[in-house]
Amino acid sequence: MHAATCKRLKATGGRASTVAKFLGLRREDEALTDAPKRERRMKRLSRKQLADRIESNPSRIAKLEAGGPGATLDLLIQALLVAGTSRAQVARPSQAGRVVEMVVHG
Repeated sequence: MHAATCKRLKATGGRASTVAKFLGLRREDEALTDAPKRERRMKRLSRKQLADRIESNPSRIAKLEAGGPGATLDLLIQALLVAGTSRAQVARPSQAGRVVEMVVHG
């Protein structure tokens, strides 16, 4: 959030937060929602380019990157794979010790 926006928000009695804090996400969950955007930017892909490659639309990619309700697990996995994340990285257990089992068929 921009500094000016935070200042206006605080002046009206509001408080600045993040999507992760609002939704009560753990660090590993937050990292999962940040991954598609990070990987897309590393590949220098626009949202439209990524969306075209996975036969979706840019608004769904934006919702995915924002952790919005339109984000589905299959969209997340497709976006990560197309943006360059390996299948092993997608299926890796979380650092917190929770076992995450994903089978990605190709």
